Amino acid sequence: MNTAQLQQAVNELLPAWHEHSRIEEITAACRPQSRSQAYALQQALFDACHEAPLGWKIAATSQAGQQHIGVSGPLAGRLLQSRCLPEAQEISLSRNAMAVAEAEFAFRIGRDVARPSAKPLSVSEVMDCVQALHIAIEIPNSRFMDFAKAGEAQLIADFACACFVVLGREVTQDWRSIDLAQHQVSVVQNGTHVAKGVGSNVLGDPRIALAWLANELLDHGMQLKAGEIVMTGTCVVPVPVKIGDHLIADFGTFGRVETRFD
Repeated sequence: MNTAQLQQAVNELLPAWHEHSRIEEITAACRPQSRSQAYALQQALFDACHEAPLGWKIAATSQAGQQHIGVSGPLAGRLLQSRCLPEAQEISLSRNAMAVAEAEFAFRIGRDVARPSAKPLSVSEVMDCVQALHIAIEIPNSRFMDFAKAGEAQLIADFACACFVVLGREVTQDWRSIDLAQHQVSVVQNGTHVAKGVGSNVLGDPRIALAWLANELLDHGMQLKAGEIVMTGTCVVPVPVKIGDHLIADFGTFGRVETRFD
């Protein structure tokens, strides 16, 4: 994609991002055709937002999720600081076409993740760069009318369906000695348990998901940086939400994070 094509695509996506509106698709003449082109467009869209970054999210970390949106594997998307909300703030569902909530492990990066050679980084190498673990809720959204048919290049360009994040407390216990793949997670909606899951639903282990993201970014000329938050993907089947709902993501001994919708 040349500069003019990138700019045209940004001009189509940026108003939808700011206004929580949707478009049918990116015009064919400037539509990304590969992951590399998609990440280049995502970077251009991020630059055009002129907002502080929060970090990254990983979408489609389960086979069911990948099949639902018709992609070949996980997708990486930017998160913006302006859409990281405290638990006390109600989240607007206005114009949110997806209207689901996801319970996720989130890692805070302690130092820039670099790769000394062409060899992919191992899970342990990436985890050495992690400062902390948080519990979190993601409320995704898409800027496409039919996100399930948009295709992975357009979805990547659109921040991989990123929208709001509720970042819960830092886990203070010795989480590094715990098998996150086997860690149980549940969701309570308006006082009723509606979903249960486990860390292994996230590419087999949230730490594996983080390593995937670190290598994916490096493969496309980017990197995880100190201070960034990474949402690793949902541990439960996404929970449909509506205005007035109270949602609690319960991570057992790690604690709970909650939010309300208006």
